[in-house]
Amino acid sequence: MARKDPESEGAVTNPWLALESGADAAKRTSEVRRAHERFLSAGVVPGSVRPVVADSWRRSARSVDPVTLPPLELADDELEEYRRAHPLAEVLPLFRELLGSIADDGHHLLAVCDADGQLLWVEGHRGVRLQAERMNFVAGARWDESHAGTNAPGVAIAVDHPVQIFATEHFSVPVQPWTCAAAPIHDPHTGLLLGAVDVTGGDHLASPYSLGLVQAAARAAEAHLATLPARASASAPATLTALGRDDVLLSMGPRRIRLGRRHSEIVVLLACHPEGLTSDQLITELYGDRMLNPVTLRAELSRLRHRLGPLLDSRPYRLRVPVRADFQVLAGHLATGAAEAALRAYRGPLLPTSDAPGIVWERRLLDDGLRDLLVTGRDPAALERWVRTPWGRDDLFAWQALLAALPPGSPSRARVACRVRDLDAEYGLPDA
Repeated sequence: MARKDPESEGAVTNPWLALESGADAAKRTSEVRRAHERFLSAGVVPGSVRPVVADSWRRSARSVDPVTLPPLELADDELEEYRRAHPLAEVLPLFRELLGSIADDGHHLLAVCDADGQLLWVEGHRGVRLQAERMNFVAGARWDESHAGTNAPGVAIAVDHPVQIFATEHFSVPVQPWTCAAAPIHDPHTGLLLGAVDVTGGDHLASPYSLGLVQAAARAAEAHLATLPARASASAPATLTALGRDDVLLSMGPRRIRLGRRHSEIVVLLACHPEGLTSDQLITELYGDRMLNPVTLRAELSRLRHRLGPLLDSRPYRLRVPVRADFQVLAGHLATGAAEAALRAYRGPLLPTSDAPGIVWERRLLDDGLRDLLVTGRDPAALERWVRTPWGRDDLFAWQALLAALPPGSPSRARVACRVRDLDAEYGLPDA
């Protein structure tokens, strides 16, 4: 008979519940703390950790330091404007009605986040809110996994399922005194993920009651939203912002969807190929010649579909909505030779840190096209604007073109000539 792993004791039969009824919370806290320390030191997740938590730890470790706090990204008027326009503002009174007693009892907090994990509302007894502020659990802060590590709202929107996260199951050490339960909320008209509702407090929340409570609140919210007119139809045009940023921002009416790196690459590639891409074509555009199990891509597309709902089609994969992408606007200006308009549209390289072959190709086309347009146009004002940008300040060809375009008596010639000589020397080129 196989020997029983002592660290497997305390495992729960429902993977979304943190503790079985009657379990020793203190013992479980210590057990998971040891597992967390082992993961941080050796990268190994013991079998005592729930699979949903283990997977979240692995995702979190790619981008989060376990001692840092989530960033505050919206505040004051910008926060107020954003949440006033958000669809979940319609159901905030309902959450207060259903969960208000929890928010006022001096032991819990009620929180609502959007689909990017950005907290929109955090309510409860002032004393508890002050404690939560120490870990940046405040409206306007980002609590998705890639910014806050494992936590109930972040995991709920990542896996699209109600979940509890108990004490030391949190990836971030400052959050480990807390326990939380959260459930995702969808737009009943489109299937899009809108965000999540969460209750946060002490160890006593690790019970089936709290998980059932947030799940019931989420279902009530979706039922209420179903009685309201759709805020944006599935055929409404969308805007895609991808220049100069590593994460794509997809906007549809009042809704903004911020995508992770791989999902950003997929959406940009689909925008570049409105006719659609087969699975094999998409694998080539994303991974090139690297061997990849097709299941990996299907899993990424499944998670992306949770974010985009019916906006993502398959067979072939494509976007069902008309998209106005900033990089396509730039490409249009380049095609017509509109240098000034192209300069205004260029906010940086397309997904600058992406190494996906399809993205690298599109990025090079745009960057080379803009440089060629400026260099051949020999407009001193346009070239001067380009070399003052972070992307043009080391562009030797642009500096040389600017020097050639300046009239002999220009006061800028000496400065530009000096920069050309410096870049010549830096790149190891002989003096002209």
